[in-house]
Amino acid sequence: MSARLIDPDNDPFLWLEDVDGDDAAAWVAARNARAEEALIDDQFGPLKDSLQAILDASDRIPGVTKRGEHLYNFWTDAEHPQGIWRRTTLASYRSENPQWEVLLDLDALSAAEGTTWVWHGATLLRPEQTDGEIPGWSRALIDLSPGGSDADVTREFDLLRGEFIPPEDGGFYRPEGKGGLSWIDANTVYAATDQPGRGAQDPVTTSGYPRIVRQWRRGTDLAEAEPILSAASDDMAAGAVYDSTPGYERHIGQRLLGFYDAETYLIDYQGKSPTLRRIEVPTDVRVGFHRDLIFFAPRTEASIAGTTLPGGSLYVAEAESFLDGRGGLTPLFVPTESTSLQGITATRSFFALTVMEDVVEHIQAHWRDPGTGEWRCARVLQEVTGSLSLGAYDARASDQVWITADDFLTPTSLYLGSLGELAAGGAETIELVKRAPERFDAEGLAAVQRFTTSDDGTEVPYFLIGPAEAVQHAAEAVPSETIAGTAPRPTVLYGYGGFEISQTPHYLGLVGKAWLESGGIFAVANIRGGGEYGPRWHQAARKQNRHRAYEDFAAVARDLVASGVTTTDQLACRGGSNGGLLTGNMLTQYPELFGAVVIQVPLLDMKRYAQLLAGASWRAEYGDPETEDWEYLQTFSPYHLLRRGAEYPPVLLTTSTKDDRVHPGHARKMTAALEELGAEVTYWENTEGGHGGAANPEQQAVMNALIHRWLAKTLNRSS
Repeated sequence: MSARLIDPDNDPFLWLEDVDGDDAAAWVAARNARAEEALIDDQFGPLKDSLQAILDASDRIPGVTKRGEHLYNFWTDAEHPQGIWRRTTLASYRSENPQWEVLLDLDALSAAEGTTWVWHGATLLRPEQTDGEIPGWSRALIDLSPGGSDADVTREFDLLRGEFIPPEDGGFYRPEGKGGLSWIDANTVYAATDQPGRGAQDPVTTSGYPRIVRQWRRGTDLAEAEPILSAASDDMAAGAVYDSTPGYERHIGQRLLGFYDAETYLIDYQGKSPTLRRIEVPTDVRVGFHRDLIFFAPRTEASIAGTTLPGGSLYVAEAESFLDGRGGLTPLFVPTESTSLQGITATRSFFALTVMEDVVEHIQAHWRDPGTGEWRCARVLQEVTGSLSLGAYDARASDQVWITADDFLTPTSLYLGSLGELAAGGAETIELVKRAPERFDAEGLAAVQRFTTSDDGTEVPYFLIGPAEAVQHAAEAVPSETIAGTAPRPTVLYGYGGFEISQTPHYLGLVGKAWLESGGIFAVANIRGGGEYGPRWHQAARKQNRHRAYEDFAAVARDLVASGVTTTDQLACRGGSNGGLLTGNMLTQYPELFGAVVIQVPLLDMKRYAQLLAGASWRAEYGDPETEDWEYLQTFSPYHLLRRGAEYPPVLLTTSTKDDRVHPGHARKMTAALEELGAEVTYWENTEGGHGGAANPEQQAVMNALIHRWLAKTLNRSS
């Protein structure tokens, strides 16, 4: 075997981890210039403009959240690239041209303050949290990020006056960092911050997240706020919220021990000082409350109150009975080999569950019979198909739900459904509220699902999207070369395979315009490590079993070639973040399978990942390189798998200077190492954008246009 290039104990490119250092900045600038010179050609401008037109389109569906009598929305378009926060009424929203009241203009704010502010969300003060002096729904805690980083600030906003309340005037203000504020009442918040405070404890964990939650009163110093709950330094984070639902008020705290383990507490303020009461369940069981109920979603098999709960299931109990030791757990969902629970939506009287079966979703409604108190179940909203996303319209007062539905070739539709009549023996109702227009020409295109076999015999699903004659014959296992007019085509294979995140069929607006319209094929692999078949599918590729995700992806790549969809020279793979680790391993472990590799905002150096930014929080997913785990971690650390004398396909790496989740040093160092090997490598780094790679629609359009111009140039020259 040829010699490895990088010694884990003597990294020659460590200096590129200096995010804003002069030498590193000059290195980035030189490679950006080189990439842009090669890729910004006469086709780049029209492509970038067409992608930005999709991102800025005024006829997109505005996603809304109901608070009081209003529906709130954050919106970006060509006029407002950083965005506006606005609101309307349901009656107006139902109309073709809703009338919006603009509350905050981030473009104006960015210009006035000299900072590119990126929206991270808002939390409104509810009427039951007020003291009479400050009206309900009149104040908001707004999170804003400078340039798109995970680190942000929280500022209190007065909706009546339409302005921020300065700290000197008593407004809540959290300095830039990771964490957040949440309302307890009009003059009190929970504060999880990375700012130093009372006590000698380090305010952050080794993952860089707040380790202490404080109760902070208006007009007092944040540093002097009372600590309520703290996590250990090697845990992930601590947090707390107040559930103000009338009649069911609760203070809930949580110690996040790792990405998949937590301790949940009820916080009692009856005594002189707050006390914590832990919910006694295994740490990998997700615990939640809704009105008088407590629910449990275990990742692995768990025993709770004498009941065995399978991994991936959902059980519910009356909260008071459970906390008093009387048990009474009822199963709402138990997975099978082909089904998994993808989402839980609570309305006033129902649990609406999003259930996936072989990567196809449907909705189940669960409720208590008004007469007997027994739990009932029905499959509902069956006329809505595709990938489904549910949200409660008003979980405290209503049994209505928002449903969004789309698939690879069908734009999003938004429905408002009601489950309320089910309890009385009636049927659910549903209303189509909005439908987005097509963003690319899908005529002659089709999407099909295929299965292939991985190295250990596991059946792995994937989707093919492209010209109907090509993908349908592939689905029927008929080699394309035997079908007139279906010669192999340039194909991009996309994957992720981590953190129990499922890859479901969603509308391919940008990919459709940039790739499918020109005759390319797009494939999406549902490999292990994801959540398509629940926690077991994820756990099958965690830590020392990570190789199974890569074997699955490689099996899909081989199947694409074997079925005649494409050829090796015309096949590219693409992935970002954990998906960048995936495609980094395709580059280093399976270079013979691909003609091009795209690696975005990636993890690549698995020796140092846990020391960089939020990396320590992912040890539950990958392992700890400072322990014996390095023995297996080094087997999928692309940076350390590079070999002198090896042949690598062309590779494009992209990242963001402002990414404070996955360090840009991963992509930088990999690029420098590939350059030393003489490989064909293109590198582009956005100076803003955070982990998403872009801070506004224009930056998203530029990034995607660069990627697709690179793919077209690289694959078409090999066709």
